Amino acid sequence: MKFTIEHLSKSFEKKEVLKDIDFTFEKGKIYGLLGRNGAGKTTLFNCLNRDLKADGGDFFFEENGQRREVKADDIGYVLSTPTVPEFLTGREFLKFFIDINEKSITDKKSIDEYFDYMSIAPADRDKLLKDYSHGMKNKMQMLVNIIARPNILLLDEPLTSLDVVVAEEMKQLLRNLKQECIIIFSTHILDLALDLCDEIVLLSHGELELVEKVNLGNKDFKDKIIEALREDGNE
Repeated sequence: MKFTIEHLSKSFEKKEVLKDIDFTFEKGKIYGLLGRNGAGKTTLFNCLNRDLKADGGDFFFEENGQRREVKADDIGYVLSTPTVPEFLTGREFLKFFIDINEKSITDKKSIDEYFDYMSIAPADRDKLLKDYSHGMKNKMQMLVNIIARPNILLLDEPLTSLDVVVAEEMKQLLRNLKQECIIIFSTHILDLALDLCDEIVLLSHGELELVEKVNLGNKDFKDKIIEALREDGNE
């Protein structure tokens, strides 16, 4: 399965954030979307999730030589700031999500099995979500996307504010998930992208460019990438 973006563009007043983007992502890989803060990573995700209307262009799946439209349930989106219903407990939230998506969930497990999968302690499962830490809320947001099994998982800086232990757990989880979907992981941290991702995609000057990871071991090449990001921030 491939996910293709063709001629995608988005501007805000006179600021052209995305410029005629063309790129193809493949199932089975984690793509690191690398760019400075403000480069347009979240704008790209919001266009793909249809939270923002793009000015032009299209995106679609290719399966067995056939092109098909992207549906709402094809995309899972994990925000950098977790958004969860804080008036519910963790268990109530999972039960509600499972109940309303029951027909589309395959290989359904018990609620406690899902908690175990995300390493959420039994003592925390019946707490209100408002009392969860940032990392635990992030885990819950990730968990409902895993249960839904989207074809594309968009991750907007999800590890930046997590502690070391939770971040490592999340990275291993993503490595295990990548055979089931296309994962696009946005970050402004080069070393994180190198550690986690199979492919590095640079968003600079409103355009996407694939960066060969083998070159990133070369200091001159890495300096060139950093300089491109620096120039992008000065536009």
